[in-house]
Amino acid sequence: MEDKVATIKQKGGFRACGFIFVLSSLENMGFIANAISMVLYFKNEMHFNLAGASNTLTNLMGSTFLLCLVGGFISDTFLSRFATCLIFGTLEVLALVMITVQAYSEKLHPPDCGKSSCVKGGIAAYFYASLCLYALGSGGVRGALPALGAGQFDEKDPKGAKALASYFNYFLLTTTLAAVIGVTAIVYVFTEKAWWGGFLISSIVTFIGFIALVIGKPFYRNQEPGESPLVRVSQVIVAAIKNRKLSLPENPEELYEINEKERVGTEERIPHTNQFRCLDKAAIVPKDSMEAAPWRVCTLTQVEEVKILTRMMPILASTILMNTCLAQLQTFSVTQGAYMDPQLGSIKVPTPSIPVIPLLFMSILLPVYEFLFVPFARKITGHPSGITQLQRVGVGLVLSAVSMTIAGFVEVKRRNAFNQMPPKQISLFWLSFQYCIFGIADMFTLVGLLEFFYKEAPAGMRTLSTSFTFLSLSFGNFLSSVFVDIINAMTKRITPSKQGWLHGTDINKNNANLFYWFLAILSVLNFVLYLYAAAWYKYKTAENNFEANKPIPPALMDINAAAAAKDEKIDQDNGEAKQNEAAASFDDDHIGKGKEVSSDDHVAKEKEPIDDEVKL
Repeated sequence: MEDKVATIKQKGGFRACGFIFVLSSLENMGFIANAISMVLYFKNEMHFNLAGASNTLTNLMGSTFLLCLVGGFISDTFLSRFATCLIFGTLEVLALVMITVQAYSEKLHPPDCGKSSCVKGGIAAYFYASLCLYALGSGGVRGALPALGAGQFDEKDPKGAKALASYFNYFLLTTTLAAVIGVTAIVYVFTEKAWWGGFLISSIVTFIGFIALVIGKPFYRNQEPGESPLVRVSQVIVAAIKNRKLSLPENPEELYEINEKERVGTEERIPHTNQFRCLDKAAIVPKDSMEAAPWRVCTLTQVEEVKILTRMMPILASTILMNTCLAQLQTFSVTQGAYMDPQLGSIKVPTPSIPVIPLLFMSILLPVYEFLFVPFARKITGHPSGITQLQRVGVGLVLSAVSMTIAGFVEVKRRNAFNQMPPKQISLFWLSFQYCIFGIADMFTLVGLLEFFYKEAPAGMRTLSTSFTFLSLSFGNFLSSVFVDIINAMTKRITPSKQGWLHGTDINKNNANLFYWFLAILSVLNFVLYLYAAAWYKYKTAENNFEANKPIPPALMDINAAAAAKDEKIDQDNGEAKQNEAAASFDDDHIGKGKEVSSDDHVAKEKEPIDDEVKL
C-alpha cells in the first residue's frame, strides 16, 4: 500500500505537464495560424464575399469552442482525460488532412460566381464535412487538455496550490510562444507559397504533438471518470420540484448529508450557502420516507454543486462580448491589413502575421507577471495567484473595450488615407495598437477564466467546467456573426446610401469603424454588469476535513438508525457463520490428526510436562 502511495506521489507535477505543454504548443501553432488566415482562404480560394468569409470563420471557431463541452463531458463521465484527448486528436488530424487535400486539388475549388457563397454540390459537402470534423476534433481536445494538466497538481497541498496557479500561466505562455511561430512561419507559407503547404505543416506538427502526449503517459496522474454531471444536476432539479411544498428547516444542519466514510474518495464536502434556497428543498428528507432515494432526496453537497454552476453563469455570460471583440481581430482587422503597407524596412510582413506583435509582447509580459507581479501581490493579498481570478477577468474586460475604441480610430485613419487621390497606404503596424492591448486583455481573461472554472468547479465536474472558458469563446464568435447580420440589416434601412455598415467585399467603402465603436460601447456596459456579477459571486469553500462524529440531525435519525440496525444484523450473521466455520474446521483437524500420530509426537507430548516445569 505504501509503495502504491509513493508511486502516485512520484507522478504528476511539472514533469508530466511538460508533455502536455508540447501538445498544446504544437497543436495551437497550427490552430492559430489557421484561425487568422482562413478568412483570406475562404475569400480568395473558396470565393466567399467579405461577410460570408467572416461569418464562415466565426461559425467554425464558435462550433469548435462549443464542442469543447463534448470533450469535457465525456472525460468527466465515460473516459479519462488522456483517452479523450487521443480520440478527439485523431479526428483533428484527419480533418486537417482533408482540408489539405481540398486546398491542393483545383477540382475541389468552386468557380467564382460573384455571390456570398460559391461552394455547391460535392465540393460543399467535402468542404463543410472537413470543417465540421475539424471543429469536433479540436474542440474535444481543448475541452479535456487544460484539465488534464491541472490534474497533475494537488491543490489541497499549499505547494500544489501555488503550482496550479503557475500552471495556467505556463500553459498560456507555451501556447503563445508556439503561436508566434504559427503566425509567422506557417502564415508565410499560406500567403507566399501555397495554402495546401500551410495546412500540411499544421497537420504534421499536430500529429507530433499527440505523439508527445502518448510518450508522457507513464508520468500522468489519471483521474477516473465518475458519475455524469448532467445526472447529478438533474437529480437536484427533479428533487427540488418534488419537494417544493415542503418547508425548509431553520437549521441547515438538518438537511440530508452523508458521512465521511460513505463519501467517494474524490468527492469533497461543500458547506451550505444561503443563495438559491429553493434548491435546498432537494436535500429535505420527507417524513414518510425511510430511504434517501437519489431522485427524491439529494445530499447537501450535491445541491451546493448545482448552486456553484448557477453562480458561474453570470460570470460566463459577462465574458462573451469580449470574445465577440476578439473575433473582429481575426476577421475585419485581417482584411484591413490587406490594404495597408506591409513593408518593415526590407521585410514584407504578411497581413495575417500582424498578431505576432502582441504575441511577442505577451511572451515577455507573462514571465514578468509570473515571477515579479504574482510573488509581490501574493505577499500583500495572501492569495496563491496574487490576485483573484475574477479580478484578472475584470482587467481583461476593461482592456477589450479600449482595444475596440482604438481599432475604430485606426480604421478611420486607414480608410481616409486609402480613399485619397492618389491612394495612400498607412503602415500595417498601426494595427499593432489594438492587437497589443487586446493581447494583454486576453492574457488576463483567458488564464483567469481557466483557473476560476477549474478551482471553483465541483471535483467531479472540473473538466466540463473548465470547458466553460471555451464556451464563452464559442458564444462570442456566434454573436459576432449575429451582430454582423443585424448591423447590416438595420443600417441598410437608415443610411442615406441604403448600404449597410459592412456590405459587399470592399472594406474601403464600409464603416467598420462604427462597428468597432458599437462593440466598445457594449463592452463598457458589459463591464458594469460584470462588476455586479463578480461582487455577488460567493467563492466555494470545501470542507475536506470534518468531524466524523458530528451530531446527527433529528430528521435523519430514523434513516441512520435503520441503516445501523441493518449493519448490525449483517455483522451478527457474519459472526455466527464464522463461529460455525471455525468449529467445523477444528473438528476436521482433530479427526485428521487422530488417524496418524507419529512417534515424534509421543516424544513431544512426554516432554511437554518437563518443559512446563522448567518454565515455571
